[in-house]
Amino acid sequence: MPKLRTALNRIVAACAGVLALSLAGTPALAQLRVELTQGVVQPMPIAITDFASGGASDEMARNISGVVEADLKRSGLFAPIDRAAFIERITNIDQPPRFGDWRIVNAQALVTGRVTPQPGGQLKAEFRLWDVFGGSQMLGQQYTTTPQNWRRIAHIISDTIYERLTGEKGYFDTRIVFVEESGPKDKRVKRLAIMDQDGANVRQLSRGDDLVLTPRFSPSSQQITYMSFAGGNPRVYLLNLENGQRELVGNFPGMTFAPRFSPDGQRVALSLQAEGNANLFVMDLRSKQTTRLTEGSAIDTSPSFSPDGSQIVFESDRGGKPQLYVMSAGGGGAQRISFGEGSYSTPVWSPRGDLIAFTKQGGGKFSIGVMRPDGQGERILTSGYHNEGPTWAPNGRVLMFFRDQGGGPKLFSVDITGYNEQAVKTPAYASDPAWSPSLH
Repeated sequence: MPKLRTALNRIVAACAGVLALSLAGTPALAQLRVELTQGVVQPMPIAITDFASGGASDEMARNISGVVEADLKRSGLFAPIDRAAFIERITNIDQPPRFGDWRIVNAQALVTGRVTPQPGGQLKAEFRLWDVFGGSQMLGQQYTTTPQNWRRIAHIISDTIYERLTGEKGYFDTRIVFVEESGPKDKRVKRLAIMDQDGANVRQLSRGDDLVLTPRFSPSSQQITYMSFAGGNPRVYLLNLENGQRELVGNFPGMTFAPRFSPDGQRVALSLQAEGNANLFVMDLRSKQTTRLTEGSAIDTSPSFSPDGSQIVFESDRGGKPQLYVMSAGGGGAQRISFGEGSYSTPVWSPRGDLIAFTKQGGGKFSIGVMRPDGQGERILTSGYHNEGPTWAPNGRVLMFFRDQGGGPKLFSVDITGYNEQAVKTPAYASDPAWSPSLH
């Protein structure tokens, strides 16, 4: 087991990158907690075998293990070993593997599994996680569901392995709501859409009759809030993902922008524009009562709650150009936290509470970055042509955003080290992503 921990310890600070590691528990079952800031990650070599079919289709079993492999690889923390290099072919996961064979191929951890049909058309997927150098089983779990949910089971297995080996919650069993864009640039049709976090199972939520923008997940229910230009003016709507029902969030004069839920899902913060300026308001979704948070001639927009609901970060041009400010969730005085060159926009508070992500524009570049809530420790994670709209994974370790290099917007993800940027494939152009909470 010490060598297994060593594999995840191989994080080398880049320049003067900061890294904090803490171990808890017994030496044999220590949980590594990796505080990834700015560093170069050497991924852990992990072997993920083709799951045995156990009477189910071989294709289904391979598909599940394939999704697990893809999830872990995409995280940047794991390096799945080419299956062509495997010496042992495992058919019975109830027997310990030949650990020596897996040491030869340099596997630090090993995943084996089996998929078995159950009465009533159900499907059981089980897996085991082995410590190769320690020669012991670290974890074993099984899940039963319908065959249609096989991808979710794969993502749940990935989450379980990720958490056991890193000490952090996984983020694979999640969904992304976004704006799907199609058609020529001057006649672009924008629809609400939803998909798994890896780009699979894309489903449209609107027909494209009206322009839609800035969808956001409720943290406590299967609801999203978004902006629609139905009727000519932007209005904020709630959409129930379970029954498809849509309702208008208030009927405000003027225009409404940038809605976002409070952590308990009971309130929505938004920006209302009137007479050339915009101010922030909070609406209680049960009573429909609104509270005004800011006043003045500035444009205040893009509010985002802290995870405990006590504060709000927002964008304002009250100082002459867009900058980031933090204030109490009940309103009052605001403290500016961004002081770098350029302008700052689209702030969003990390679910962990430790960072605020933002879009920064300056020097002909659009960048995605993070800073602490007091404005210290600003770091740029990625820069380029028109990067915008960061959204956090529920574990606070990965961001998704969109980039438009001229042809149309596409989705990307990057972890908080800035070294693991990944394209997220979608069938059409995509923008304004929002990450869901974990589904389990």
